[in-house]
Amino acid sequence: MNVPFLSFEAQHAPLSAALTQAFTRVLNSQWYVLGEEVKQFERAYSAFNEVAHTVGVANGLDALVLALRALGIGPGDEVIVPSNTYIATWLAVTQVGATIVPVEPDPATSNLDPARIAAAISPRTRAIMPVHLYGQACRMPEIMALAAQHQLFVVEDNAQAQGAAFDGRRTGSYGHINGTSFYPGKNLGALGDAGAVTTDDEALAQKVRVLRNYGSQQKYYNETIGYNSRLDELQAALLQVKLPVLPEWTRQRQQVATWYEQHLAGIAGLRLPQVAAGATHVYHLYVVHTPDRAGLQQHLGRQGIGTLIHYPIPPHLQQAYQSLSFSEGDFPIAEDLAATCLSLPMWPGMSESHVAAVATAIRSYH
Repeated sequence: MNVPFLSFEAQHAPLSAALTQAFTRVLNSQWYVLGEEVKQFERAYSAFNEVAHTVGVANGLDALVLALRALGIGPGDEVIVPSNTYIATWLAVTQVGATIVPVEPDPATSNLDPARIAAAISPRTRAIMPVHLYGQACRMPEIMALAAQHQLFVVEDNAQAQGAAFDGRRTGSYGHINGTSFYPGKNLGALGDAGAVTTDDEALAQKVRVLRNYGSQQKYYNETIGYNSRLDELQAALLQVKLPVLPEWTRQRQQVATWYEQHLAGIAGLRLPQVAAGATHVYHLYVVHTPDRAGLQQHLGRQGIGTLIHYPIPPHLQQAYQSLSFSEGDFPIAEDLAATCLSLPMWPGMSESHVAAVATAIRSYH
């Protein structure tokens, strides 16, 4: 059985008529930027994410940049980020001119370790940026307590974890201001680039509304140096169709993860995802770890099973960050995770037979 790494068919086919209707509604409205569709989606996502305010922006990176800008973070400030994350988390800090302070994760969950965060706080630290990596909630109560103790801001990167929670509270609702992405492959994906900022703070939300629109509240009157970073009407309309189905898609992802856990149990040299006590995992990705990643990936490819690596090179070793003078060995946990991680197929609509086929191929290699 061929098993693709990702398939949208089971998600999009049942929604085809509704998605087409949403497209037609926007087309006929003759209003394509910052209109009623964006306002309606912002209200709906706020209700889903249990926050007071959602501000739609162009993409997930912009969401993080605008969140940092709204907090006034810039040159001279330090921001604590994970040493293992997609590079967008680091890029956001760089784009506002602040200093990146990488912190190693808990090897079991791949998420930021609060104890290591505490050790990295300095007099110049202004914010902590936890990333709910692969869809598992970080230990947010501990992170928020640290932030309160040291009078720091928290900006959650919730791009991979829409609908996850820690101690029953949604990710993307803990931080002072937070960013998420609706890139097509995310658990809630648009049909192009899209993102949002979430917060309970009206003043911060209003700053982001101004920043996303050229620094302007009134057309042609610009009060600050802003951006052109607006969630467009079409993507907002399409996301409104998908949002009510997200809880069911999450349930399906969690079921697939349960099947993986059952079918992959007991394979020597293969470490399965571990979920921290109090956390939920929405399985944006199902990531296993093995010291023979290259061999296993090639074997699975020959069996018609798609896999990807999230992410093969940690940010501190990327060419883009050569100027920071990090070297191999500086962040050994991040480097080990990058060298051993392999993302298996994971999408709503996967059946147990798909999972069994993947597991059979893995067992045949081991």
